[in-house]
Amino acid sequence: MTSLRSEARRRRAVATLGAVSAGLLVLSACEKPTPLATVTVGTDSVSSETDCYNEGKSVPTGELEKCLKNKDIKSIKVDPDETVRFGVDPKIADKGWTILMNGQPLTDSSTKTYRTIPGSVFFNAQYGAQGNTTVVSLQQGETNVTGLWSFKLTKDA
Repeated sequence: MTSLRSEARRRRAVATLGAVSAGLLVLSACEKPTPLATVTVGTDSVSSETDCYNEGKSVPTGELEKCLKNKDIKSIKVDPDETVRFGVDPKIADKGWTILMNGQPLTDSSTKTYRTIPGSVFFNAQYGAQGNTTVVSLQQGETNVTGLWSFKLTKDA
């Protein structure tokens, strides 16, 4: 009886070890997700990962230009009277990040994970806005750009 229990325990241990090993193998084959950036207006928000991220290394200039021109980006409606809130993963904030509007810096670099800007700024010609749609990008790094997250803000009201 004792040898049957001991044999059953051994089989369970081997099966468990096999399952854990298989799980680790599957996880190691997966790509790590990029850090998230989020834009919130009122109760609506959109979050995005990015293709323009290089694990802390500089993203080539040509790739950044493609990302800035990308048309397939998340969109959110903005009432000019609302506050637009930007939130970033601490991995983004640690390297410093800047808010760009239509490719031009709108803010200085910050290491905070959260920033707010009045919605009216994104539709004001004084800040480079044109029409009812503005592309806003969050750039990680100042001189050494290591990531870029973009969103389309559309005027609502």
